[in-house]
Amino acid sequence: MTSRGAGTAFSRKNYRLSTEPEKSKVTGIVNSRLLNDYLHRVFTNADGNQPAAAYRKHLTFQNLQEHLDRLLAEENGSEDSRDQVAEGRLGPSTVVLDHTSGFEGLLLVDDDLLGVIGHSNFGSIRATTCVYKGKWIYEVLISSQGLMQIGWCTLNCRFNQEEGVGDTPDSYAYDGNRVRKWNVTTTNYGKSWAAGDIVSCLIDLDEGTIAFCLNGISLGTAFDNITRGAGMAYFPAISLSFKESVAFNFGSRPLRYPLVEGYRPLQDPPVADLVKARKLLGYLKNVIHIGIDVTEGKLVEKDTSMWQLQGEPTVLITLAHIFNYFSPLMCKVYLVEDVLMTFLLSILERGGAVEAHPLIQQLLDLMWLLMEEYEVHECLKQLLMSLLRAYRFSPIIPDLGLQIHYLRLTIAVLKHEKSRKYLLSNVLFDVLRSVVFFYIKSPLRVEEAGLQELIPTTWWPNRFTKEGKESKEVKEESAEERLRRRAYERGCQRLKKRIEVVEGLQVQILKLLLNNKDRGGGEASRYIFLNKFRKFLQENASNRGNLTVLCPPEYMVCFLHRLIAALRFFWDGHKVKTAAALSSEEAYVPPQLFYNGKVDYFDLQRLGGLLSHLKKTLKDDLAAKANVLIDPAELQAVTMDDLDEDEESATSAAQSQRPSAALAIGGALARPGWLSSPTLGRANRFLSTAAVSLMNPRRPLGTLEKIKVRTLSVEQRTEEDIEGSHGNEGLLLGRPPEEPDQPITENSLLEVLDGIVMMYNLSVHQQLGKMVGVSDDVNEYAMALKDTEEKISRCPKRRRDIHEELLKSQKVFSEKLNHLSRRLAWINVTIYSKEKMQDVYWLLRVCIRTIEHGDRTGSLFAFMPEFYLSVAMNSYSALKNYFSPVNSMEELPGYEETLMRLAAILAKHFADSRIVGTDIRDSLMQALASYVCYPHSLRAVERIPEEQRISMMKNLLAPYEQRPWAQTNWILVRLWRGCGFGYRYTRLPHLLKTKPEDASLPSLQKPCPSTLLQRHMADLLRSDRDLAPSFLNSVLNQLNWAFSEFIGMIQEIQQAAERLERNFVDSRQLKVCATCFDLSVSLLRVLEMTVTLAPEIFLDWNRPSSELLLRRLAQLLNQVLNRVTAERNLFDRVVNLRLPGLESVDHYPILVAVTGILVRLLVDTDVQG
Repeated sequence: MTSRGAGTAFSRKNYRLSTEPEKSKVTGIVNSRLLNDYLHRVFTNADGNQPAAAYRKHLTFQNLQEHLDRLLAEENGSEDSRDQVAEGRLGPSTVVLDHTSGFEGLLLVDDDLLGVIGHSNFGSIRATTCVYKGKWIYEVLISSQGLMQIGWCTLNCRFNQEEGVGDTPDSYAYDGNRVRKWNVTTTNYGKSWAAGDIVSCLIDLDEGTIAFCLNGISLGTAFDNITRGAGMAYFPAISLSFKESVAFNFGSRPLRYPLVEGYRPLQDPPVADLVKARKLLGYLKNVIHIGIDVTEGKLVEKDTSMWQLQGEPTVLITLAHIFNYFSPLMCKVYLVEDVLMTFLLSILERGGAVEAHPLIQQLLDLMWLLMEEYEVHECLKQLLMSLLRAYRFSPIIPDLGLQIHYLRLTIAVLKHEKSRKYLLSNVLFDVLRSVVFFYIKSPLRVEEAGLQELIPTTWWPNRFTKEGKESKEVKEESAEERLRRRAYERGCQRLKKRIEVVEGLQVQILKLLLNNKDRGGGEASRYIFLNKFRKFLQENASNRGNLTVLCPPEYMVCFLHRLIAALRFFWDGHKVKTAAALSSEEAYVPPQLFYNGKVDYFDLQRLGGLLSHLKKTLKDDLAAKANVLIDPAELQAVTMDDLDEDEESATSAAQSQRPSAALAIGGALARPGWLSSPTLGRANRFLSTAAVSLMNPRRPLGTLEKIKVRTLSVEQRTEEDIEGSHGNEGLLLGRPPEEPDQPITENSLLEVLDGIVMMYNLSVHQQLGKMVGVSDDVNEYAMALKDTEEKISRCPKRRRDIHEELLKSQKVFSEKLNHLSRRLAWINVTIYSKEKMQDVYWLLRVCIRTIEHGDRTGSLFAFMPEFYLSVAMNSYSALKNYFSPVNSMEELPGYEETLMRLAAILAKHFADSRIVGTDIRDSLMQALASYVCYPHSLRAVERIPEEQRISMMKNLLAPYEQRPWAQTNWILVRLWRGCGFGYRYTRLPHLLKTKPEDASLPSLQKPCPSTLLQRHMADLLRSDRDLAPSFLNSVLNQLNWAFSEFIGMIQEIQQAAERLERNFVDSRQLKVCATCFDLSVSLLRVLEMTVTLAPEIFLDWNRPSSELLLRRLAQLLNQVLNRVTAERNLFDRVVNLRLPGLESVDHYPILVAVTGILVRLLVDTDVQG
């Protein structure tokens, strides 16, 4: 800043005033008496009292600055104390993590040197400041709940990759992951922590004790009589395992839980600045409270909530004086959080909608008007960071009041257009992990979250079969059970209503970010958001192996659902204005987005292979069908080596500009801007040690080797590039003739929809599967409780000891179930609710429509990214397996039709020559195999058009050579199972007494044969004279191979078992052996199916191949019978060994399959004869 100005000339925004009396009328400045009264009312003394009018100095704008200087200088004694070194502390006054010599292992550290991510087995780092006397406190914000040891250590502690804080003498730690305390030895202590908790670490060097608090609640004294005396000083320190992350607060921000009497933060608060900022805020409040009635010539009290500036020069100049001092203070983190954020939150505390508090908008207008641009930018950045941190690290209380409070202020700030655009362009995705705003954390400790009060009665299903699945037979529910269930459901509804309030606020934030009408002062918010969102997706798609870069999947799930809600709001809003457009229920992504180059799909695989290859091979089709011409320069394939060379030079150039200190610590690894950083910001420093003790002096490292990193560059597109105008179709350039010429929706919304599908594929599906574990735990504990209760009822009265132990077990299981059922209620509301299920179902339908439209474009279908097919299959799987039994897929609108359309896609594309990726082809085959295992989905396959059914069966009957045939064979077997000889079993007869691992597996479903598809197969084999021999020869070849492999393996197993020394057979070998046996049986069943459906292929001597096929079949059946039926033979001996892994290997399955073939041949021979 330049001079604060003498008189009334301000360098900040160049305000100049005239003092001539006659100018007051023109400018609107009030007369001197009223101005004097006004300024004295605004700028009161520290005690809030005004001196009597007779003793007051006459105030004008000319002497106001001098008066303000004097007021702010009062009580400045505290400033002296700030400069004194606090007794009992050694080190810099600004406390950070010691990134130069105080670490061990591989670590990623934030720009502010307060956040750290573990990047090795067990990395350790300490702070730059230590304490040797007095009482001290610091806080740790837990970002992940894994293995960490947090506490204190001395300079003499030596750590390594196995031993960290608390594992050596004179180091003390608390570990909330294992709920223990550590000081060489370990004992139970405290409570388990979860991501979003705050741990306070306290040391009392006068008494010699160390204690810890979790979210402000004391866990008690952990250690007493710690070593003190000469040379003993303690540093804050942490050891953490790979990808665990935390952020420290030594006092650079207000402590979240400072209410521990007598303890001081390691870093002193900026007391003088704090006093000054609070005074200036008081003056600002006075300006808002006091109005000037010019006509009456008096001061009046105003309603603060509706305050507006209204161009009053007197008020504006008064505010300019205040902001002259206030602005520089608002660039400091501590003051923004303690003063500004607290004030803004107090405005919203009066309740009502955010729109009912325009004062925040007025204050933001003032900030942009009266502060330098860089000051506003820094202030807004710090304000959003403070809000995000407060939201994430607030404890969960029953009404979620804290989270709601912070979200409301976030909305109020983002409602301000200029602030929103600045934050969106520079902060929300570049500096912050703003996706945190859309996350609702799940409470690990239900008691503290108040779920006991919200859901006082717990309930869980207790009708189970032996396999642990809910029994299909509906047993009569007892009256007591019904009451409990209803009470539990009412509690769940209460919880749902509270969570819906938070979700509604989160959707409001996204609606603000997706606003495309705020074109004042540049691009609309939506188009800034689109570019940032695409970059966010790119970073998550391109760094799948680097866990520290990825957005955590639990955040992605919440973000996906909120984004779907906001998208559908705008989509249907556009439909209201444009009648010809589609509603969100009919949404899809048009195929031209995949090939016209307007949307970046990074290096994601297309159905037809690499994009560069497709552009070469399909350039003529693109020109003819879509009128898209490929630039010849683009067709010159760029090798990865060329890319790497370019990036090496860019990386080395960037590193050459970094200070030598950064190089000495291992340099700053080039990495994506959006990092999973513990402080919700960017982790920029990469710390590394190689077998060097934590506290050893560190030699400077040599020049860094070049690091090859793919740079992230997302083209900054304008609104016109996306929406198009004047004949330019924007994103929809290159419409193929098969695509209807009708508006779908705004082009920008199509790109958001495309991003949502990609998000689901990146990590949402895996997370949905992961959270089912809680439901499985409830089922297991419910089974254990039921089993225990049955044992109690059977326990003899004389065995009191057993009875007491059973009662203890019953109590443990009941308590665990109470806890889990409440936690499950939370998960069901936030992840598996009916509304969330409808979102996933909507996404499934979007993918189905997109694939159908893409399929019609012929060869251009190859440009579609693979993830559309993956999401179609995975979202169906999620609906079927993850959301039940809470919600049933059958209740969804249009369920039968959707099932049929998905069946048609699987049936057509599992053998589609346009799809070249082996992984996606395998996935399609597996999805179809799973589809035909369940009656409802099999019926959907039977309902697809006959032409498609026949085409599917023809593809299944293609020769087995040179393709993955095992899944194809499995599909045919499933279509036959239930019709073959002795083939109506669900599980093999000799395995009925054992418990299956998972009764929901497709292989354990009841037989549901398809006579319709069998008929198609028979017609194809009869009518196509070439198809039958090629198919059957390939089946016989594979049977010969599979059975020979099986026999060879059981010989090896038998030899290993007969050796005198105890040999263990490799479990992998046993698994392969069992697989070969299962393949042999399934191939025999396909032969039985063929013999039954079309016996003439083997028995009609008019067919040239019949005799040869029959001879080959007879030889193979003889081979099988010889090996399996001989008494005390090799097969017999291996079966009797009962080895784990070979349970399915038995006489029954293979002999009944052979018998089925022989019986059919004999019966049909008689008929033919």
